[in-house]
Amino acid sequence: MERGLLWLPLLGMFFWLVWQGSKEYQKVEAYRTWAEQFERAKYDILSVLAQKGDEITWGKPTPQGPVKLESFSLKDVQKICLLVDDKPAEMIHPPKKGRNIALEFVFAEAGKSLRVPFTEIPLAAEWGQYLQRQLPQGDGEQNP
Repeated sequence: MERGLLWLPLLGMFFWLVWQGSKEYQKVEAYRTWAEQFERAKYDILSVLAQKGDEITWGKPTPQGPVKLESFSLKDVQKICLLVDDKPAEMIHPPKKGRNIALEFVFAEAGKSLRVPFTEIPLAAEWGQYLQRQLPQGDGEQNP
């Protein structure tokens, strides 16, 4: 009987992991359906980001689909910065480590900016470089 009691927490942990995996699978499937309408899209556990023409849409992934969606035009963006641990970083040679990663979109409208969180520095840098090339005023800035 003692052996059964020892295995009970492991069994509970197994079912919890299965439930978490199922939730994450539902998020990915909901994202996949949502992303079909865009030219380019990315998914990670912190946010979803998609582009269609000059329009950028981002939000938070949930099993029911992305929520808290916000959209803006690249025509309104003055510059794009890669932030690692809330400090500007080079997109061409990004740092290898960091906890708090985001792309910051600075708008032409004074003092307005938006941060889109990422979990991986290389993915954020790749998106930042790509979107900088899409800015209406040309290449955009390579370094913040």
